[in-house]
Order: sequence, then structure tokens, then C-alpha cells
Amino acid sequence: MNILHLDSNHPLLIEELNTLGFTNDEDYTSTKTEIETKISTYDGLIIRSRFTIDKTFIDAAKHLKFIGRVGAGLENIDCEYAAQKGITLIAAPEGNRNAVGEHSLGMLLALFNKLNKADQEVKQGKWLREDNRGIELDGKTVGLIGYGNMGKAFAKKLRGFDVNVLCYDIKPNVGDENATQVSLNTLQAQADVLSLHTPQTALTINMVNTEFIEAFKKPFWLLNTARGKSVVTKDLVSALKTGKILGAGLDVLEYEKSSFEDVMSSAVETSHLKELVHMDNVLLTPHVAGWTVESKIKLAQTIVNKIKAKFC
Repeated sequence: MNILHLDSNHPLLIEELNTLGFTNDEDYTSTKTEIETKISTYDGLIIRSRFTIDKTFIDAAKHLKFIGRVGAGLENIDCEYAAQKGITLIAAPEGNRNAVGEHSLGMLLALFNKLNKADQEVKQGKWLREDNRGIELDGKTVGLIGYGNMGKAFAKKLRGFDVNVLCYDIKPNVGDENATQVSLNTLQAQADVLSLHTPQTALTINMVNTEFIEAFKKPFWLLNTARGKSVVTKDLVSALKTGKILGAGLDVLEYEKSSFEDVMSSAVETSHLKELVHMDNVLLTPHVAGWTVESKIKLAQTIVNKIKAKFC
């Protein structure tokens, strides 16, 4: 089988596929249209998020047997049409779930203890102890929306704290010893912290808007390490100003391109983003929650293992 790689990944991905007998070609620069002219000669495709795999592309891929997405989400692939064409879709959420869980916990503790603000002030010669008095995680209720690989990984990290962990998911019976599954209304009534761990779907785009935020009974802290388009930035900024949202840790932003590679060049003049980046109670990272040295290896190995199990 011939495999075309459209994004660079850890070397072990190609090395191990070579060992298994696959032929591997790499093309990290050609346009989507250029790829479409040759994709019919390939049985497999490996991609992260360079461009969208739509109906036109899939129709051109006449012999494609699988698409491997080196990551968790499949929103850049027309999954329904691919399935109709008999193409196996392979993702690797197991590969970076631990990284996302650790990043989520790190963001939450940094927000609670004002680490980012305090660091910047000390570097400017300011020694403001009372202004940087933090709060403790123990005794809080943490609500997770989405309880798949990422949500479960974060809940596991929270086991070392005296917290009440709730989860809401559209799938039934996903709760476990680390989180109690509840209705969305119950989560909104009890949560001190909300952490998003959902894929990008029609249900989750613009999910966190003013109506959603106001349904929470208490002011709360927001974490988003999932997908940027789940949160309406202007509504988030408004809630931060009123104090309904106490602070936010955002690894993703709604202004991200589909490749996740850039935000600032296209959105730097967006007024709501400009407000967000200057708020002391907001912590921002560039879509790196699952982007660790270890996860790069794990993601590649997961894809290899799944291809091997299915096609060898």
C-alpha cells in the first residue's frame, strides 16, 4: 500500500510504516489542488490539519482506503462522505490526552494563583503580595463538558485534589470513578469551574454564548483546551467584565484558521481579541495543550498501531 503524508510528524511514523512494508511519500508544500491530481495513486493518507478533506478531494482519491489524522479531531474531514466511500478514518486522541489533561490543570492552577500576573509584575519591579492573593482548588466543583479521552484525562489529574468533579456528555453512561455524569442544568447549577473537552460539531460551535453563560448559578472560571469556535469571544469578554466569568484559560480561539497554525496575523485587529489579551485574569496559549515532546511520539505511535491492526 502507498501512503501519502501531507504534514510532518515524528520520524517514527514513517520509519515504522516502512518496516511494516508500506511505501511512504511526503508532500508538505503542494496545494490542495495539486495533491488532488495525484491522490488517486495512493491507498492511505496521513494528515494533521493542513487543509480540508472534502467531497472533491475524496472523489479524486479513487483508491483511498484510510485517512490517518495525527490528532484527536476529525472536523477537517467530511467523515460522512468518507464513510460512504468505504474509507476508514483513524484518529489518535489517546496520543495527546495526557498532555491535554496536564495543560488544563496547569492553566487552572495558574489562574487561581495569578501566576501570570504576578510574574509580569515582579519583572517590572512591583512586589504586590495582597493583589496576588490566590484561591485554592480544594472544595470547588469542576464541571467538564465532553467526557471522552480529554475529559477523562483531566478528571484523572484532579484526583489529587479535594474537588467534586461533574461531567456532561451527549453520550449516556460515560461517567466513572473520577467524574459523576449529570445533566447540563445540574452542572450549570453547581460548577465553580467549567472545562471544555468537546469536538467541533454543529452542536458545539458558538456553544458558550451569553445565554449559556447566564445559565450558570454562580460566577465561574472557564477553561477551553478543545476548539476555539465553541466560545463566542465577544460574549466571553462581556462576561469577564461583569464578573460572571471570573477568569479564563484559553488554549484555542475562535479566530484560528482551520490549520490551527495562526491567529494573530488575521485577528490582531479584532476588538474583542484585543480586549482579551490585555485582561489580567485571562491566560492564553497557542493551541499547544496536546503539543508536548511526549505526545508527538505517542500520536505517531497510535496511528501506526491502528494502521497495523486494520491493514496488516
